[in-house]
Amino acid sequence: MSSGQDSVFSEYEETSQTSKLLRKFKETPFVPIGMAGFAAVVGYGLYRLKQRGDTKMSLHLIHMRVAAQGFVVGAITCGVLFSMFREYVVKPKE
Repeated sequence: MSSGQDSVFSEYEETSQTSKLLRKFKETPFVPIGMAGFAAVVGYGLYRLKQRGDTKMSLHLIHMRVAAQGFVVGAITCGVLFSMFREYVVKPKE
């Protein structure tokens, strides 16, 4: 290998998975929020599954799917608006 490739690989080996994950969360904070919201809606749906009463199973699952998708789409929309605000309104100094 050439010395240029050694420096690139050593840079990736030095950073841990946790530091990579934290860096990604700082760059895009709404991705983990969307994932956590999705997990919360799915968990709530599973919790309420036995207490649905006389509601059909398919209708319950459709409502939970729509709620989970709505939360994820809302988080993506907020993330896009946040990045547009950061890029076009705040404009970091170059």
